[in-house]
Amino acid sequence: MKEMIILIPIFLPIIAGLVLRNIPSMKENRKIRDCYLMFFLTAELILVWAMMLKNGLAIDLFTIVDDVKIRFCIDPLAMWFTGMVSVIWWVVGIYSLEYMKHAKKEQSYYTFYLISEGVLCGLIYAGNLVTLYMFYECMTLLTMPMVLHDRTRRSVAAARKYMFYSIFGASCALGGIILLYVNAPSIIFTPGGVFDEASFALHPTMYLIIAAVMIVGFCGKSGMFPLHSWLPTAHPLAPAPASAVLSGIITKMGVVAVIRTVFYIFGADFLRGTWVQIMWMILATITIFMGSMMAFLEPSMKRRFAYSTVSQVSYILLGLSTMSLEGLTGSFLHVIFHSMAKIVLFLTAGVIIYYTGEKKVPNLSGIGKQMPIVMVPFTVAAASLVGVPFFSGFISKEFLAHGTLEAGVPYLQYITPIVLLISATLTAGYLFPIVIDGFYPKNEKKVYTKINVDPKMWGSLIILAVLTIAIGVFPNPLSHFVEAFVELLL
Repeated sequence: MKEMIILIPIFLPIIAGLVLRNIPSMKENRKIRDCYLMFFLTAELILVWAMMLKNGLAIDLFTIVDDVKIRFCIDPLAMWFTGMVSVIWWVVGIYSLEYMKHAKKEQSYYTFYLISEGVLCGLIYAGNLVTLYMFYECMTLLTMPMVLHDRTRRSVAAARKYMFYSIFGASCALGGIILLYVNAPSIIFTPGGVFDEASFALHPTMYLIIAAVMIVGFCGKSGMFPLHSWLPTAHPLAPAPASAVLSGIITKMGVVAVIRTVFYIFGADFLRGTWVQIMWMILATITIFMGSMMAFLEPSMKRRFAYSTVSQVSYILLGLSTMSLEGLTGSFLHVIFHSMAKIVLFLTAGVIIYYTGEKKVPNLSGIGKQMPIVMVPFTVAAASLVGVPFFSGFISKEFLAHGTLEAGVPYLQYITPIVLLISATLTAGYLFPIVIDGFYPKNEKKVYTKINVDPKMWGSLIILAVLTIAIGVFPNPLSHFVEAFVELLL
């Protein structure tokens, strides 16, 4: 059956990871292991992008019980997220080849790195709520080893916290899935939702409560208040490439789950203007401000970037909560723009730790003179996150600001743009001083010795920085594609 090809991008990296784990020679020979890793990451990249030619392809793999099936499908949402995941996983994989020499336990890390990519593809290709939930929980279990990679007491405690918050949020969503299976017309993802006016009117209060619980539960993976505190605890203790994908990719899987729930099951028409939308907007707005403020006050480099993720991912959630054309367009664009920029930040932190051992922001004076080839991409990423014109982040934040006004929610339509401006100011306050003090240190007489950074590390940063600038200068092809897709959801 031609539909079976959907399964290849899901199971190829899973099988490759399991094989890697059980070949002793891979543990002893780094060169062979590195080639093995990059071969399968490249193959996955090619497969995922080839799947974009198969829009509409779907397969019911098997039936669990009654009419509950494990279902996969390829649609524009799946293309958007799998395309991003495959590119980022490949770029960070190149970086990892050098960094993991420092972090040790390379074979274990690469095993879970490969398997996790396959699970992420399964989650994104999921065609109904049950399939999504199964892969969502598998994602948590298989990314947890990245957090406890060092096996220290702190990393184990961080992994436990990550597990607790993730499983609690997923359990909330599971309760909603069970109720929807019993009462909703369908749990198969359908653009615009599965309800019509008559079916939603049967139990409107129950459906709104289910929607609220599922949104909060799934948004826990994205670091939205009140399920946010795992993120600044877990990210700093993971190896830098793991921190990068946790922040840039794994948090976005909560976004995928929320999009599927709101726009493919409930439908924006039945949630727009309700207390569910207001609650969602308020929680996202609180998280944006809180994350920015905590990042501004945090002296630890990786914790600062983790708090920044708490704030920046909630930009995406805020745009989704507006349920407006411009708000959703801004959210989809910011999914990619934030991923590129934040991964550059965490990978830069990894380079600094790898070569200098420094982890505190106040100790980074002159780092730009020591590592200009690393700090230039960092500067590009910082400008994008702040929302400086001609960088990609400016485009998405412009759409998001207009989307909050377009939503027309009383009071919030004025409060949220103000919070976005405050957050942008705070973002500049916690990122640009690193750049300024890095290139123009206070101690001007001190001589800084340049550090020769491995090309695999700075090359990954430059790839992402160039993409950040290119999309910022030429945003129209991407934004037009997103707008056309978003119209189908609304």
